[in-house]
Amino acid sequence: MTKRTALITGASSGIGEAFSDVFASEGFDLVITARREDRLRTVAARLEQQHHARVHVIVEDLSDPDGPARLCAEVAARGITIDALVNNAGYGVTGVYTSTDWPAHAAFLQIMVVAVAELTHRLLPGMIDRGYGRIVNVASLAGLAPAPAGHTLYAASKAFVIKFSEALANEVMKHGVHVTALCPGFTLSEFHDVTGTRAKVSKIPRFLWMDAPTVARQGFAAVMEGIPIYVNGHANRVIAMLVRYLPYRLLVVGARLTAGSYRKT
Repeated sequence: MTKRTALITGASSGIGEAFSDVFASEGFDLVITARREDRLRTVAARLEQQHHARVHVIVEDLSDPDGPARLCAEVAARGITIDALVNNAGYGVTGVYTSTDWPAHAAFLQIMVVAVAELTHRLLPGMIDRGYGRIVNVASLAGLAPAPAGHTLYAASKAFVIKFSEALANEVMKHGVHVTALCPGFTLSEFHDVTGTRAKVSKIPRFLWMDAPTVARQGFAAVMEGIPIYVNGHANRVIAMLVRYLPYRLLVVGARLTAGSYRKT
């Protein structure tokens, strides 16, 4: 039987690499993509050895508006059928909104919002035609909680991903396609090193942290079960529940008081 294939963006490290591990261990072949070819090649070699999966490496910059189309064109040119998509590529832009020039914000939105929607739009029709598809859009607990100052577009982009995934899940479930917005909280990865907030977040209690393999494993299980929105971890689920039921003004005050421990403004 032909094995199913999963396309995973931002697969060179962190949650993306962890998702690659999970899908490969579950019998999928892979297409992994990111900007760092050397890291992708290292990940691919490890996965092929450990899981005997076929791993295709495609280097692509999704901050380029033409990136998603090029990626899908290359996949098609190699004769690969995509049965699962993990939209994981992402990062944070530190500081207050006006401290960053617009091109940097535009590139951020291209990766975090536009590329997610476009890759899904391009690959979804084939999934519907075949009666099988799995789409994981990596969002964040930040998309469910009040947004404090700093990293201004991050929570907004994740809120978009959550609502987009929720609506799409309702549209395509009847076609055998499952869509999940995965909402992890603080996750051990390179994310905070890239944003320069490692020193700040190191002060956060250990019980609030999760490792990337656990996040990915839970995300895989959630999309296979057809859960539209999945919040990782007991502590994060408690926070998500409190956000729904506590008075908004109280939540805003709490967000302002705690943001200094994990956000650079």
